[in-house]
Amino acid sequence: MGLLNSWSRGVALLLCACSAPTAPARRAPLEHLQTTQHGGVAFALGNQTYLANTRHPKAIVGGNYSTIADQRGSLLPFTIIFAEDDVVTGEYLQGAIAAYLEGDDVFSEDFLESVYIVNNRTGGNPTLDVSALAYLSGLAPKHVFIDTRFARSQASSDILCTYVAGPSSNLTAGPYVASISEASVAFSTVYRLYRDSHRDFLYGTYDSNDGQGTFNPVEIFQPRFWDPMVPVPSRIYSWSDSRPLAGYRVAIKDLFDMKGLITSGGSQAWAEIVDMANETAPSVQRIVDLGGVLVGKYKLAQFASGANPWDWQDEHYPFNPRGDGWLTCSASSSGGGCSVAAYDWLDFAIGSDTGSSMRRPAAVSGTYGNRPSQGMMTLERVMPLGAATDTAGVFSRNVHDWVHFAKNWYVPELCQSSSITGLSPLEAPDSYGFPKRILYLTDYLPLKNPAAEEVLQTFIRDMTAIFGMTVVKFNLTAVVGNTTDEIPKYGVLNNATGVLDTVTQYRAVGKPLMTAWSERYDGRFPPIDPARRLQWANYSEAFFTDDLYNQSLAVKRAAVDWFESEILYSTPESCSESIMLWDIGTGGLPSYREQSLNNNPEKTAFLAVTPPTAGINGASLCPIYGCVDMTIPIGQVAYMSNVTFVEEMVPVTVSVIAKRGCDFMLWNMWEKLADEGVLKTAKTGRTAF
Repeated sequence: MGLLNSWSRGVALLLCACSAPTAPARRAPLEHLQTTQHGGVAFALGNQTYLANTRHPKAIVGGNYSTIADQRGSLLPFTIIFAEDDVVTGEYLQGAIAAYLEGDDVFSEDFLESVYIVNNRTGGNPTLDVSALAYLSGLAPKHVFIDTRFARSQASSDILCTYVAGPSSNLTAGPYVASISEASVAFSTVYRLYRDSHRDFLYGTYDSNDGQGTFNPVEIFQPRFWDPMVPVPSRIYSWSDSRPLAGYRVAIKDLFDMKGLITSGGSQAWAEIVDMANETAPSVQRIVDLGGVLVGKYKLAQFASGANPWDWQDEHYPFNPRGDGWLTCSASSSGGGCSVAAYDWLDFAIGSDTGSSMRRPAAVSGTYGNRPSQGMMTLERVMPLGAATDTAGVFSRNVHDWVHFAKNWYVPELCQSSSITGLSPLEAPDSYGFPKRILYLTDYLPLKNPAAEEVLQTFIRDMTAIFGMTVVKFNLTAVVGNTTDEIPKYGVLNNATGVLDTVTQYRAVGKPLMTAWSERYDGRFPPIDPARRLQWANYSEAFFTDDLYNQSLAVKRAAVDWFESEILYSTPESCSESIMLWDIGTGGLPSYREQSLNNNPEKTAFLAVTPPTAGINGASLCPIYGCVDMTIPIGQVAYMSNVTFVEEMVPVTVSVIAKRGCDFMLWNMWEKLADEGVLKTAKTGRTAF
């Protein structure tokens, strides 16, 4: 149950060979702040705040520590160094610590209060030479632990060392806190607590290390600014981990189950009636199994709706770091895109996309985000909106990291069944069969802001030059409208996906919530945000039947089959013969979180507005046709802020659609464009580039 392996072999206290000790280094004392209800200890060290998982330590090393035991059970900062050389020198130790300081945002010199040097070689007995012991003496640590596999020096010295049996493979290099009793030393994982200053998270999370795969919430907030504190572990812990996602810090949308936590769907009423999850969603467990670290649950529009910022009630709407800090985060994976845009300490965020909920947040935050092909990822143990339209995607700032994550996360064994999607079984090859044409959708383009359209045109010129593609101006609305009668038109398709979404969520969420709330509160309707209130209150089970659902699924299937044979289709040379370009974002104009600031159509934009030239909102194309749609940040343009009253920058993005199953073809294209310098890593903060 979390106390991993104990070792009871003897330890010895010896004088180590070294030069005369220097004056003790100035290190900040560890200040205990609070003990959490889950047994963690929050503490201050220097000017940083940390959390230690003391209830379930990472490792316990047994032995006789009676001469150094602390009867009060105080926590001591510890640095563990894994040494691989035959002869460990002072220069080696100095280099290891320098690498820790440079490569990690959790470690600091204050953790050098105590040092544990472990032999990481597979054979032989390495030695610590005189310079290593002199270097340790100069650090003036309170305790020095040395692996018993090191050859013991015979020279005398003033520094006291404790020789300790080597730990198991569960203990890795990096910063820890330890408590020393007479019979054991317990090493606990430490997390740096970061302020969620943009309030994009509901709360932070960490692995309880109980051996059962349970996660704990962090109930610590920064009271002055009302910010949740989000725990991130040392990156050093993962340096020796060969798993493909080892050490990546990932935020999770609060639709996905994490064992031990409540899945709220952004609703306090729902959180009240449900139990904590007793399993983790397979899509999320895949990340954990590959070494990823889940650092928190982020905010979403309630029940994954497309609610505008001014219609959020249960949650305070998250903040977008871009521009003046008052721009929209869109919906419903809003906290995911904005948190990735805000924090260097966060690598990825996982979200869902039913109608637009990955792609629009990526557009307004200037991050990379995807709606994958329908059926690409299981949505088991994920609160549904539409079973046949839901998908799971990932936000990132870096193209290569994004592709690496995707190629390891999306695997055939986690694809959805055709019985859920209503579509043919998905095949998603890792294809380098690139498209021949770009379909520039004139029903959705050009971008409203001419400066942004020039950014887009530059991107198109670069892409055509690199891949040898031609550009075709294409009006999809006209093509669909001119098809024969048996091909479903936009009105019918909109109704069909509306049925799929309405039935799924009412049965899985709305009806259970309404029933439970009525029983608890004398027939009352639950307090929920406006987006679902009237829809659920007026839902007709007589109208929304299984037959209607199945008919709607058949309509979608017919549309997908037509689309994949006539519009985006495979050839022997290309996974998707063409790709479509359009805009799911703001056209290069600012869109504010405050409704009244969006009233000038020449200088601002509302989201989710269908252009008068289009027969359907572009965000609905891939929910209807099952295709893959990715949002790509390609630049930024200036605007005059209605909030700061100075010139700020807003991201410019483009949406790219390919045939269902050609996700990896697109990701391979993005890597090529990144290698050529066309696509760049997005920065955090006010400006994406």
